[in-house]
Amino acid sequence: MKFSESWLREWVNPAISSEELTHQITMAGLEVDGVDAVAGEFTGVKVGEVVECGQHPDADKLQVTKVNLGDEIVDIVCGAKNCRLGLKVAVATVGAVLPGNFKIKKAKLRGQPSFGMLCSESELGLEETSDGIIELPSDAPIGTCVREYLNLDDVTIDVDLTANRGDCLGIKGLAREVGVLNSLAVNEVETPSVSPSIDDKREITISAGEACPRYLGRVIKGINVNAESPLWLVEKLRRCGVRAIDPVVDVTNYVLLELGHPMHAFDLAKIDGGIDVRFAAEGEKLVLLDENEVTLSSNTLVIADSGSGENNGKALAMAGIFGGLHSGVTSTSQDIFLESAFFAPLAILGKARQYGLHTDASHRYERGVDPQLQHQAMERATALLLEIVGGQAGPVIEAKHEAHIPAQKNISLRREKLDGRIGFHIEDNTVTEILERLGFTVDFGTDSWQVVVPAYRFDISIEVDLIEEVARIFGYNNIPNVSPTAKLTMPAHREAKLSVAKLRNTLVNRGYQEAITYSFVDPKTQELLHPGQEVMTLPHPISSEMSVMRLSMWTGLLQAMSYNQNRQQNRVRLFETGLRFIPDESVENGVRQEEMLAGVISGQRSDEHWQMEKAASDFYDIKGDVEALLSLTSDASAYEFSQAEIDALHPGQTAAIHKNGKLVGHVGTLHPELERKLGLNGRTLMFELLLSEVLTQKLPEARDLSRFPSNRRDIAVVVEEQINANKVLQLIEKVGGNYLVDLNLFDVYQGKGIAPGFKSLAIAMILQDHDKTLEEKDINEVVNRVVDTLKVELNASLRD
Repeated sequence: MKFSESWLREWVNPAISSEELTHQITMAGLEVDGVDAVAGEFTGVKVGEVVECGQHPDADKLQVTKVNLGDEIVDIVCGAKNCRLGLKVAVATVGAVLPGNFKIKKAKLRGQPSFGMLCSESELGLEETSDGIIELPSDAPIGTCVREYLNLDDVTIDVDLTANRGDCLGIKGLAREVGVLNSLAVNEVETPSVSPSIDDKREITISAGEACPRYLGRVIKGINVNAESPLWLVEKLRRCGVRAIDPVVDVTNYVLLELGHPMHAFDLAKIDGGIDVRFAAEGEKLVLLDENEVTLSSNTLVIADSGSGENNGKALAMAGIFGGLHSGVTSTSQDIFLESAFFAPLAILGKARQYGLHTDASHRYERGVDPQLQHQAMERATALLLEIVGGQAGPVIEAKHEAHIPAQKNISLRREKLDGRIGFHIEDNTVTEILERLGFTVDFGTDSWQVVVPAYRFDISIEVDLIEEVARIFGYNNIPNVSPTAKLTMPAHREAKLSVAKLRNTLVNRGYQEAITYSFVDPKTQELLHPGQEVMTLPHPISSEMSVMRLSMWTGLLQAMSYNQNRQQNRVRLFETGLRFIPDESVENGVRQEEMLAGVISGQRSDEHWQMEKAASDFYDIKGDVEALLSLTSDASAYEFSQAEIDALHPGQTAAIHKNGKLVGHVGTLHPELERKLGLNGRTLMFELLLSEVLTQKLPEARDLSRFPSNRRDIAVVVEEQINANKVLQLIEKVGGNYLVDLNLFDVYQGKGIAPGFKSLAIAMILQDHDKTLEEKDINEVVNRVVDTLKVELNASLRD
């Protein structure tokens, strides 16, 4: 918002410079974007009166004038079309310096002497372009410096207001802020009521009471639209960045800038019947003042007439946004209908952008105008119009829905909370004064203030908002800097605890990407993966597809897998950490929450490469990824993979993962039938681990290295095909004794020489003693013990 400093100082005039004023406004949270002079730099320009005006004898487009400057009459040649006898003008005398360092000298134009120049707005830096010379009021004192007469030692200040400070979108609101900052009273403009001189009126109906709780209207008849807006009004509008158009529009714009309240005037002759504030009919059309036609949506509030007879009411304007061309005031208008209304911010919010518009009115209504300001705005505009364009005013007609008009808010401000948030004690009297100057009603009790906040402060609703206001007005720079004191203590950290970040990094290094999915999932998809299992259903879900809490991470990950495959991503590797929710009456709240780590893969084993053979991912690829995670615990031997069957996975390609006999997860291939139902392309493999069971690592124990040589003995044992090789290794490790320091399965064979239903396992045993070199008998004793145990426990035999 742009405003004139001199206009602001008419309301409140602190004894500070322009620079100090702009800094003060910025520090109060109303950031100043720019400060510009209202006119160019010039000297030697006076008010003059044209006392003679005649045609130049040798030039059709020039006139020879005599101009009275008070102390002398000078001859000046002028080419402006609007130069005429009796006109008060701005005269740049000989020796004057105009913007751009343009110096005025005595000259001859087509043989006629000229002792100065009659100036236009553009030549004095008031406007970029102009059609003629400046026409000053008839009462302008001759010989007066134009800069002093027009008060051009002024600046335009551009304030970038945040969306929550709609109360400052007018001189009245800005003056209130400046008055509070400087502890000064604000000189409110007196707006006495205009007594009606005629009885003409139009009935007002509000069909959308929640969107428009209050609407005022007034008929003014017999106006002269072709009257000139006074210079003081034009200048104030110009310095706020608004171009003068005609007296009616200029007055409504003036009230908008002064009070921050938008208004609009209709041509009374174009209104059929009364006024109806309603929502537009779907597809209803309206030609706007800029001559563009828009098709209105049913969520757009309009000002319409009620119609008469067989004529249905038509839309006259988009409420709070833009007027209509049909009902607009023109040069032939004689009677007008003036409106002043309060529109709810939510009713206007976003509607202008919906039609590609942004107006001064919509900018203010979206942020909220004072719901008690309508009468003052109406009286102020009426008085100005009658003064400028004449006419007779009818009574003010008001329609309202009291229940929807924003009310004052009662908020309690506690001393303890104020000091705690600011970190500084502001005296009680100072706090009370700040709040009262802001326009609040304050009652101070024991260590608290009961504050009544006026309805126009839409940004204040809770206690911390009041704290912010106190700190802002008191001045953040006035709050002393106090460095916080803190004692550093070493946090308790278990060395055996494995961080989740290490697990994530391991998967990322193996080509996975981390996903984040919703904790609430589609019940149909979850039922496919976990049929018949009890679930936690949300009472108020976002949608029916997100109405239950997940029983595993797989549901969301498989949906993400499908989403990626549908977008031509053929190789997908995703993982996620998060909670699953298992109904369990034995725990508090009836839901057991467990933190899980899960992953899914599909597509090729590796990215396409000219040197690598194409191969689809299989069970052993994802099992290898899981083993890489478990190896981080330095206790991989504690985990055991065993064949299992669960509903979601392929019955022949599923393994349960146990840690010391406790189930901690599953790994396997998605059931082919589920792949089809979920719309997945190709084989999908997945795993899930209980994080609490894989975040503890086994700490290494330092021991002396043996100085004696190690010995390797290989054995090939034949066992039944269904016997897990891991079980064989665990049994050997159990009976191997202290001499057995390493164990490795290096070959599995089935075929010629091995009976059907059996397999051969080739196992290397590394034997070593810490105190001596092992002799052959010691080694054979260990080997024989291993072979005998395998024969007894697993019916194994040495391969011939």
